[in-house]
Amino acid sequence: MSPRPVALVTGASAGIGRVYAQRLAARGHDLLLVARDGDRLRALCAELTEAHGVQAEALVADLSDDAGIAAVAARVRDEPRLAVLVNNAGFGTRGVIGKADRDGQARMLRLHVQAVHELTQAALPGMRERRRGWIITVASVASWVPAPGNVNYNSTKAYQRMYCEALALELAGSGVHVQAVCPGFTYSEFHDRLGTGRAGLPQWSFLPAERVVDESLAHAAANGGPVLVPGKRWKMLSFVARNFLWVLGPLRQRYRRD
Repeated sequence: MSPRPVALVTGASAGIGRVYAQRLAARGHDLLLVARDGDRLRALCAELTEAHGVQAEALVADLSDDAGIAAVAARVRDEPRLAVLVNNAGFGTRGVIGKADRDGQARMLRLHVQAVHELTQAALPGMRERRRGWIITVASVASWVPAPGNVNYNSTKAYQRMYCEALALELAGSGVHVQAVCPGFTYSEFHDRLGTGRAGLPQWSFLPAERVVDESLAHAAANGGPVLVPGKRWKMLSFVARNFLWVLGPLRQRYRRD
């Protein structure tokens, strides 16, 4: 058995998840990488094994499906070297709740809420017994913004952030640490999959995925608090969102007319 610690990353085939996999491999972690796209995932595993000499295992699973969640949770419980769990998998939708696709909304709830909870719960007994470990969940600055048109996305990201904040209190003194990383707009495939692209969004507001991950891992290494907002601009904007939500009034009125 390899003596190296193991990191499990969900949504690892692209974007922020892919960068977490790259950075953790470079730091000497063996990897369990989870995504739906088996071809991309296996190619990434081969690339990281060649580049860093680590073991990288592809777990092809859909975490918006109960069977996928159960399979990955079982693998987590069976891994005695698990040191890092990165709950990164996620997707966005657009549209008012009354007209939204029911299956798509249910899939989002399973992925952002149920999967995050079940994988975290599966990881905790071993981490607590070993008295070390990090659980990082990629939430969003959107977790502070009650935005119409993205009701379940923003609400599930708020759940993730609060889950991490509360869990950090439960785990105080255990040697196991929790982080909700709350990025703003990030260069990744997120907006392309949403179907909106980045048209009309200010380019200055986008952070490279590498910047998000590097700040997250530096924060973890420093045993920082349970919530991190990467980037100075987004720190300021999240402060505004938390304290001056009245500015969203005109946006709410627009959606009430739809």
